[in-house]
Amino acid sequence: MEQLDPAATARTRRRGRASSTLDRPAAIGLGIGVTWFSILVLIPLALIAFQAAGGGWGVFAETLGSSQTAAAIWLTVRQALLVTALNVVMGTLIAWVLVRDDFPGKRVLEIIIDIPFALPTIVAGLVLLSLYGPASPLGIDVSNTSHSVFLALLFVTLPFVVRAVQPVLMELEPEVEEAAASLGASTFTTWRRIILPSLTPAIAAGATLSFARGISEYGSLVLLSGNLPFESEVASVRIFTYIENDNPAAASAVAVILLGVALAAIVTLNLISRRVARRD
Repeated sequence: MEQLDPAATARTRRRGRASSTLDRPAAIGLGIGVTWFSILVLIPLALIAFQAAGGGWGVFAETLGSSQTAAAIWLTVRQALLVTALNVVMGTLIAWVLVRDDFPGKRVLEIIIDIPFALPTIVAGLVLLSLYGPASPLGIDVSNTSHSVFLALLFVTLPFVVRAVQPVLMELEPEVEEAAASLGASTFTTWRRIILPSLTPAIAAGATLSFARGISEYGSLVLLSGNLPFESEVASVRIFTYIENDNPAAASAVAVILLGVALAAIVTLNLISRRVARRD
């Protein structure tokens, strides 16, 4: 008589139970959610990919082979990576201070951190231009340089890591750190073995949002960067230039490249956070 594998039987039962938990209201809600998500995200992304391929691979290769377009994409990705790396460090530090310390003006700082979320990006560009442009009261003029791209991206992406890490820090019990210290663990060991594994998924999520916002930013860069080819022109401005020149296939090709870069960043950061959490 054929013997049954207990593990396989258990997996089959779990699959059966999982498939039966979706009742009719839940199925309707799932259908509505997927439809709404498709209308807002999946269909537009598919159309962008279709437009990029519509002109043929020749147009796609010609667009990516353009030295000006390649320079714009590289500048965008490079500055977004630098800003994301800085945000990971400073955002985590700011979140730590806000959660673990009390000081005068803390509530004001909590509000100020969210200003880049609420401020229209073109207004952010105007603010940065007035402070770091030719008429800067500080005597610092970074307009029309690659430094202006870094500064603008740093301004608009500041809150992402802070707001991603802060709730996780609030859930961490300081007693666990005190227990580790009482057992002889150093501050570095406590941070590496207890705090960092808990924060890594949140840091990765904030870094992903920061990077994605950086490579897609447009409004805050227009006034400050000057959009100079090979110097301060970013990919989003290059896309707008292609649209103005009635070349949607080339614009879609650049958009597809940025989409691929963003997806690669999401997957990479997700894998890193999982590996760190599994190792510790």
